[in-house]
Amino acid sequence: MPSRIRDNLAILVLGGAALGLTAGSTQQEAPAKPHPDLPEEFIQVLPRGRIAAIDTPSFVAAGEAEIADEAWVLGVLLDGQARAYSLNLLNRHEVVNDQVNGKNFAAVW
Repeated sequence: MPSRIRDNLAILVLGGAALGLTAGSTQQEAPAKPHPDLPEEFIQVLPRGRIAAIDTPSFVAAGEAEIADEAWVLGVLLDGQARAYSLNLLNRHEVVNDQVNGKNFAAVW
């Protein structure tokens, strides 16, 4: 990545609390009924709407981010502000609801 871009990039960072887990929850939920549109040979492991979106992302400068230089990110440039969302993170959350200069947007993977 060119240093000019990397220096101005903010990278999303999260702690373990953002994994969408409910602290203290020990009850097993009953398996969800499969979605009626799925073929019967499909197994729905996780019902729709169960992957927690990230609603309040926090960022660090690219030089402070603790990710490998070759890590894949989803990049967004909006109103001159660059953001990068780690694909490793997005593989677990799929959606980051964010805002730049009062403009709401979703980074979706």
